[in-house]
Amino acid sequence: QVQLVESGGGLVQSGGSLRLSCAASGITFSLYAMGWYRQAPGKQRELVALITKGGSTNYADSVKGRFTISRDNAKKTVYLQMNSLKPEDTAVYYCNSRFSALEYWGQGTQVTVSS
Repeated sequence: QVQLVESGGGLVQSGGSLRLSCAASGITFSLYAMGWYRQAPGKQRELVALITKGGSTNYADSVKGRFTISRDNAKKTVYLQMNSLKPEDTAVYYCNSRFSALEYWGQGTQVTVSS
């Protein structure tokens, strides 16, 4: 069975940093594009960062220069390094994997940034 398990969320002060991890199992990890999405209260889920199987990356404008997505295929893990955090970054962050018609989601991890 496929499993995506996020970790690393928590409560931080404005300007602080967190690193989220998503460990995958049950998939051929190297074939999948991996992404981080977030959903704030009362808002739609939005793409934060994406990394393709080839290592190309894309970021939401709101996080460019502050967040970095990376992947370690040997560990079957994708990371999101979040620096200079703002209260507006507060949301549940979800890990996503996609290959062709196959798509999977993690359970989400809460990130709260206080001012």
